[in-house]
Amino acid sequence: MKATQQLKEEHSAVLLMLQVLEKLVDRLIEGDRSSAEDLPAIIDFLKGFVDRCHHGKEEEWLFPALEAAGIPRQNGPIGVMLQEHEAGRSLIQDMVETLDVLEAGESQVALKEAAHNYIQLLRTHITKENEVLFKMADIKLTAAQQDELYENFERLELERMGAGQHEEYHKLLHQLMEKYGLNG
Repeated sequence: MKATQQLKEEHSAVLLMLQVLEKLVDRLIEGDRSSAEDLPAIIDFLKGFVDRCHHGKEEEWLFPALEAAGIPRQNGPIGVMLQEHEAGRSLIQDMVETLDVLEAGESQVALKEAAHNYIQLLRTHITKENEVLFKMADIKLTAAQQDELYENFERLELERMGAGQHEEYHKLLHQLMEKYGLNG
């Protein structure tokens, strides 16, 4: 498997979790406070699977390989992707800060705003990576470079998340999709 294909497959899982988050927020706004119980697990997925693992693969391995192949960071697609990763981290933190407010039974407006902004950001970000950056990578990187990236991705995943955590995140995703009536 190409390294870029692995990242695209991870994007598919991320997009599904964004659908779950969207449904959860809708339910909260409609008055279903029990949905809030799933928010910590979703935030853990976003921090662990999306940021620490997926973005880690891109930031530590893919982006440097693309720079070495001549794709610019400054004023180029890599710089934009890095800015969007940082914006996503900030929005996740905004969602974390709403947890105490939700537990106190207060308004969900801050959560709705942070979640909506995060969902919009990641959906457009993923489209840019899948349709532009990864296509550039497939052109610029040799099969051997892709293989090396894939091996580095696997090692990073094991070191960052530990054995079996990737599968646990997918299990959580499927449980939440079922709970929120979504089909994958």
